[in-house]
Amino acid sequence: MSAAQDSDEQFKEAADAVYADLLARVGEASPQPRLSATRRAVELLGDPHRSYPSVHVTGTNGKTSTSRIIESLLRAHDLRTGLLTSPHLARINERIMIDGQPISDEKLVENWADVQPYLLMVDAELTAAGEQPLSYFEALTVLALASFADAPVDVAVIEVGMGGEWDSTNVVDGQVAVFTPVALDHVARLGSTVEEIARTKSGIIKPSARIVSARQSDEVAAVLREAAELSESELAVEGSEFGVLESSVAVGGQLLSIRGIAGRYDSAFLPLFGDHQAQNTAVAIAAVESFLGDGRHAIPGDVLAEGLATVTSPGRLQLVGIEPSVIVDAAHNPHGAEALSSAITEYFDFNEVTVVLGVLTDKDAPGIIRALSPIATRFAVTQSSSDRAIGFDELADEVESVAPHAELGRFESVDDALADARAWASQAPKRAVLVTGSITVVADAMVLAERERWKP
Repeated sequence: MSAAQDSDEQFKEAADAVYADLLARVGEASPQPRLSATRRAVELLGDPHRSYPSVHVTGTNGKTSTSRIIESLLRAHDLRTGLLTSPHLARINERIMIDGQPISDEKLVENWADVQPYLLMVDAELTAAGEQPLSYFEALTVLALASFADAPVDVAVIEVGMGGEWDSTNVVDGQVAVFTPVALDHVARLGSTVEEIARTKSGIIKPSARIVSARQSDEVAAVLREAAELSESELAVEGSEFGVLESSVAVGGQLLSIRGIAGRYDSAFLPLFGDHQAQNTAVAIAAVESFLGDGRHAIPGDVLAEGLATVTSPGRLQLVGIEPSVIVDAAHNPHGAEALSSAITEYFDFNEVTVVLGVLTDKDAPGIIRALSPIATRFAVTQSSSDRAIGFDELADEVESVAPHAELGRFESVDDALADARAWASQAPKRAVLVTGSITVVADAMVLAERERWKP
């Protein structure tokens, strides 16, 4: 092993140790409904997030894809970007992107060494006050904001972890607040109605900000209008101020015509599938127009083409295998599963599909199954490596109840489910495998696809 390879391996091990330190904290499944702890940590660090402007993104579905499209368009404007998204598929570095690339192991380790003493100080203060120490996501947020300042970046795109008002990312004062579609999810923590959830999410709106929203239900739209008025912010809504005019299937993606806030964009190629990704792109364009020119200046055509051409959205309608086709998608609630079903029908020419399904315990499994049922010839029910996964037998019983017409297989591991599904798909033309239900089952499938080289 060369000296450079040895150094890389040492940094990888050190970065893995950072991840282990984060995992030792209260997990993401149990976020702390508070902002004061994160605010105290960044205050001790000198408020690194105030050294660059931010675009803040919340919603129920499409947050990550929309954030990635916004980041790519801003980077095409020759801006150095930071991007915080969650969760990750393979390594923690994926969550903190600098100029379009995951943060290096070396920088991750260096920045962790810088922030950790301050995190421990806040931990001590919280413990003395009878509160939980900083959680996994609170500590990760602080690390990301400090990493962006260290880079340094010209602008950061920050995806909310959960909700908005008390989410740790809300220490950021976003010049633009972006709302993807809001639906029921995380009801135990965010509220049992879309109005309650929207109210929590609207907490990211800061005074005199610009607000960009996807098309919403009447209940959610009313909440956002009220929040805009109270904060004296300007609200632009899909379908009114901007929107998708036309989309058509193209090789490797789709061609879009979009009416932005400041201009019209025709024949724009997007290398992502699904009507929902077209809508995410319209929201992203409006957000970038709002950030760069207060909605008064259109994005130059060559910049738009470059920004969209470099967009990726790992784990979202992603082809990870061929012969047979294996597609992964991280849809984890009924709204996302409905969009996935529509995209499979419209953008792919499959006669039969086996759905490899794994769902986490805090999700609406019957609703997800119901949404996927129209496209599922078979269900290969399994469970991911996550300790939050619904047991495969319990989930299979749900499938039997909700979708009795579909063939059903029960598999203890994702590897076994995929082996069965791929063998079935190989027996006839126009058969495919779709892996979905949670980000964790998608991550397990992607690791297997990479290891077994399902794509040349």
